[in-house]
Amino acid sequence: MPLNILLILVVGGIAILALLLHLLGKSRLVILTPEDARTAWHRHFPDDEILGLTVASDGHAAVVQTDQGPGLLWSFGADTVARHLRDFDLLEKPGHLSVIFRDFTAPRVTLYLNATERPLLQKMMVPA
Repeated sequence: MPLNILLILVVGGIAILALLLHLLGKSRLVILTPEDARTAWHRHFPDDEILGLTVASDGHAAVVQTDQGPGLLWSFGADTVARHLRDFDLLEKPGHLSVIFRDFTAPRVTLYLNATERPLLQKMMVPA
C-alpha cells in the first residue's frame, strides 16, 4: 500500500475515533460530588485516611485533608487526577488559580474558583 494512502487512513481513523468519543460524551469533565471525590481519592491513595473534603462549586476539583496532609483532586476528562500538596506553587490570575507542581507527570492544574471559595481553598491547600 502506498505511504500516502496509509497516512490518510491512519489520520482519518484517529479523527473519526476522536469525534466518536466526543459525540458519545466521553470528553466531558467528570463532575465530583463529595462521595465521588472520596472514592476517587481512595482509588489514587488507598492508605490515606480522609479527615475532610471540600469540593469546588463547579465540581471539577476538591481539596482533600488527609492524615498525610492536604491533597488536590481534579477532573481530567472522564477520570480524575490526585496529588498530595507537598511541593507546589500557587499562581493567582484573574478568574482562576494555577497550582504548579514540581512533578513532570502533572506540572500544572488550573482551578476556576468563584470569589468566595478561592480564599477558603487556598487556606486549606497550605500544609499545616
